[in-house]
Amino acid sequence: MAKLRILYGEGDEEVLAGQAAAIEKAGHSVQKAVGRKGVDEALKKSPFDLVVLGATLSRNDRHHLPYMAKKVSEQTKILVLHADGARHPYVDGCMDTGADTEHVLAKIDSMKIAAVAPAAKGAGAGR
Repeated sequence: MAKLRILYGEGDEEVLAGQAAAIEKAGHSVQKAVGRKGVDEALKKSPFDLVVLGATLSRNDRHHLPYMAKKVSEQTKILVLHADGARHPYVDGCMDTGADTEHVLAKIDSMKIAAVAPAAKGAGAGR
């Protein structure tokens, strides 16, 4: 699997730190964002292959943020770590609340996301 640029948002900083570390250990680049405002700000600054919206975000945030991510880039995939995401038109994948990290990583792998965002600063240099 290709290394993905992932934006991971949670409302709880402890949950965010633990899950993000596990995703990074699996070989992905993870930018952490706390709350709706943190996710919104990150989306405006950099492109991402995948946006993961954690269960500790409010239901309203998990509903609003997929629209914001797709508004920035239609190629960005959205994974919501809460079962209600299946009914959202901009959500590409969802997990039951409380799924362990192993299942989250398996879901990311099953989504077959192509890494489209530049992996490193200056990736487009030399043109």
